Amino acid sequence: MDPTSIPADWYLNPAVWSYGFATLGFAAFAVQLSVGWKGGGRALLLLASVTLSVFWACTTVAFALAPSWSSWRLSHAFDTLRLACAVSFLAVILLHSRRAESAQRGLLVFALILVPTVLVMLSGMPPPAMLVEGKASTVIFGSHLALALLGVVLAEQVYRHSPSTLRWNLRPLCIGLAGPFVLDVVIYSDALLFRGLDPHLWAARGFAYALAIPLLGVAAQRNRDWTFDVTLSRGVIAGSTAVLAAGIYLLVVAGSGYYVRYFGGTWGKTLQTVILFGAFLFLAFVTVSATFRAKLRVLVAKNFFSYRYDYREEWLKFTRTLTEGGESQPMEETCVRALADLVESTGGGLWLRREPGYVQVARINQPQVDAVESADGALPLFLRRTGWVIEVPMARLDPSSQGSFGLPLWLDSMSNAWLVVPLLVGDELLGFVVLESPRVRMEVNWEVRDLLKTAGRQAASYLAMQRATEALLEARKFDAFNRMSAFVVHDLKNLVAQMQLMLRNAHRHAGNPEFQRDMLTTVEHVVGRMNQLMQQLRSGETPVENPRPVDLSTLVRRVQSVRAAGRAGLRIEAVPDVLANGHEDRLERVIGHLVQNGFDAGGERAQVTVRVFRRGGDAVVEVADNGAGMTPEFIRDHMFKPFQSSKAGGMGIGAYESQQYVASLGGRIEVDSQPGAGTRVRVLLPALRAAGAPAATEQTA
Repeated sequence: MDPTSIPADWYLNPAVWSYGFATLGFAAFAVQLSVGWKGGGRALLLLASVTLSVFWACTTVAFALAPSWSSWRLSHAFDTLRLACAVSFLAVILLHSRRAESAQRGLLVFALILVPTVLVMLSGMPPPAMLVEGKASTVIFGSHLALALLGVVLAEQVYRHSPSTLRWNLRPLCIGLAGPFVLDVVIYSDALLFRGLDPHLWAARGFAYALAIPLLGVAAQRNRDWTFDVTLSRGVIAGSTAVLAAGIYLLVVAGSGYYVRYFGGTWGKTLQTVILFGAFLFLAFVTVSATFRAKLRVLVAKNFFSYRYDYREEWLKFTRTLTEGGESQPMEETCVRALADLVESTGGGLWLRREPGYVQVARINQPQVDAVESADGALPLFLRRTGWVIEVPMARLDPSSQGSFGLPLWLDSMSNAWLVVPLLVGDELLGFVVLESPRVRMEVNWEVRDLLKTAGRQAASYLAMQRATEALLEARKFDAFNRMSAFVVHDLKNLVAQMQLMLRNAHRHAGNPEFQRDMLTTVEHVVGRMNQLMQQLRSGETPVENPRPVDLSTLVRRVQSVRAAGRAGLRIEAVPDVLANGHEDRLERVIGHLVQNGFDAGGERAQVTVRVFRRGGDAVVEVADNGAGMTPEFIRDHMFKPFQSSKAGGMGIGAYESQQYVASLGGRIEVDSQPGAGTRVRVLLPALRAAGAPAATEQTA
């Protein structure tokens, strides 16, 4: 650039100052990003865009001082490349964030980037005369406009498809990139309409881009690695208030811009554009700010409603938060988050009753506290007695305002502790929540206290329900163990009865070889059953193999040798080859239990008959005795219920266990009995056809 070609009044040119300011801003930002860059393709794209912006602004300053073909071509080239890098940066973030259709959408995005970029680069460089109103290339302006529109769309897509938990990181980035693109849309739309660039809008472009640098700096600080997981009520009043405030704000800005334009001389329109763009950035950033929304809600509640809260909405939101915890978040943390959201708190901690006192079991944005608050301490006693919500800062300044009790040392040392909310179930203090300071200053009045006390009781009921469910599961485990123990005791009682019968008959038949064989068989059976019971107690459950065919006639004969050693009152009538699916040991216990009941019911003159036969598709084992019999009411209401028996000293377990097992095999038990006429019990099981037997037979003994 020839110094002699620089006009003497160059300092009156707004473009020189605008792009000079942009040069300094982008240069400082590029140095900051270069020093802090730790690698990564996405960060490199942003760094490239900022670095190219330095060269673009610098060459544009040279063109503004001394217009020439070479300086304009360099400025145009750097402008195109930096915008392409910025758009590519947004496209890469969006491509990384989408999962199901990321490849297709990514190819589309890069195609949309490539087309306008190639058009801009290859369509020919505009002459310096473009800076004044006149004829210009429609293709060039259209290409720039397409690139700017693509940048706006991508910025909107990145923000809209980001999870709500990550939008705090993305807001400065999306506003800082979308804002300048919006200005380019205005500039090149105006150029297309009037066939030439407006020199005032073009001069304001440098200032506008420089104003976006702080937002990009905030985004770089919040996202050091640039890894994004880019997966009518009070609300209406708040929205209407926001729109009204925005309208007033824009009217004020427009009035200021109008005044500057017509009374600012050569700087008029340039300053107007800069003011409007800066106002737009400020409004966009404030609108998406969580702190601003919290302040707006407080403002609306104080000035438009007699009550601060819409209790229906608050309660629905609170209940929804409690029920949406599930497996993704423990119930304890869910309760803390639900209470914190009611008062715009940033987090808190939950203390629950554990031995020997109240301990911290969950926390959100709060340091770990290892201190244990005694159940008889001043704080739990006060909360249990009054149910108050304690404001910790006020308790430090004026203890009498909060009930005149001293804060525990661990609570007093927590600098951000704000409110203590009791969790009461009836008169029992289940625990308490210590909330952190809110996002905005909030007056803790009676309405806030009542809301938190009520919400605390609701949260306590959920926690108590969870505790009751856990206790119920534990009780069911103990119940299963006790039930198993009852079955074991019942089996032991039957085994003891067999041994007692054998001992009674041993004095009379000790020398009888047949009795000796029966005695050995009985002892062997008892030892085997006791070993099974010991294994069952050790494992905690009954080991069950798959059912297999069992010959019921052979099984009944074995029961006769074990249960009636030395007795003449047991008669067997069994048809051979009557088969059914089952387990030999358990079916033997069922039939043995029925035989033993028959002897117990008949006393010294007991006569028990066991018949085995087929009836239709059933294999039947019938046990009949001559005992006292049972009433129909007892059979219907008590016989097959545990712990109910007609025998003195009976446990009522055998009939219940027999019925449950037979039902599990697809069978049933029928009982025919009358008082004084004995009892007839039939066990019916699905019959199996013996090998070589006819397909359809019906046999009776």
